[in-house]
Amino acid sequence: MPVSDNMKGAALMAGAMAGYTFNDASMKALSGDMPLSQAVFLRGIVTSLMLLGLGLALRSLTFRLSRREWKLMLLRSLAEMGATYCFLSALFNMPIANVTAVLQALPLTVALAAWAFLGEPLGWRRLFAILVGFVGVVLIVKPGGDGFTAWSVYALLAVGFITLRDLVVRKMSPTTPSMTVALVASVAITVAFGMVSATVEWSPITVRSGGFLVLAASFIFMGYLFSVMVMRVGDIGFIAPFRYTGLIWALIIGLIFFGEWPEVLTLIGAGIVVATGLFTLFRERQQSRQARAKGFLRHP
Repeated sequence: MPVSDNMKGAALMAGAMAGYTFNDASMKALSGDMPLSQAVFLRGIVTSLMLLGLGLALRSLTFRLSRREWKLMLLRSLAEMGATYCFLSALFNMPIANVTAVLQALPLTVALAAWAFLGEPLGWRRLFAILVGFVGVVLIVKPGGDGFTAWSVYALLAVGFITLRDLVVRKMSPTTPSMTVALVASVAITVAFGMVSATVEWSPITVRSGGFLVLAASFIFMGYLFSVMVMRVGDIGFIAPFRYTGLIWALIIGLIFFGEWPEVLTLIGAGIVVATGLFTLFRERQQSRQARAKGFLRHP
């Protein structure tokens, strides 16, 4: 029985989330072996080479871009650097499921920021869902509670940087290849963290740490590859909700490999964030369909 494009897309999205989450787990496993800057620099070298090879194989790299595009790409890369530093700093010091749960607020923050700064429409239902979703984020980070630390702030800052990154992408020309954008960001992060790593004492690379570095680079490459493939298969409105499978992966990995399991309040907050995120995606899909229908009626 043939598999539908939507089911292929759902599998690819789940695979992409698995790749990103296993990358996170591999990096977290390195937290006691080497400084953050060294780990990101070494992973970045391998990841950049993989992206370069994929881009050349797909013939999807071009660097003949306008000055405007290069400025936007630089801003995106800076946001990616900030997100990488804040996210991994939180990940090295917090349960992986907690950090991943905070990141599930991204569809909400991007929708709100796009409305506030780019003038994109946002109805009262989606706005209300976003506000409820932020209540879920509060339950996850528990400000004022015993579980709230500076690393919780780092996780929230990571969400802010990723939101900025995604807003910049919306301003970029659709003709700019995503592979070029990813490669430039990867190289920029590698260079930046390489410079920082030169100021700290490096730890010896053992078989264990070297293995986790290769795994991290391979998994993040897998995540990006599947993310590119998923945009070419099926209906994105059907596929997008499967991004939340990353939280399931994080819960499983945290329990099996790190002996971590979130508190009940954190799980409730994560459930609220996921539910409101799914509603936001559903409403966005509905509005896109209505807009296409109106356009079709106006232009028979």
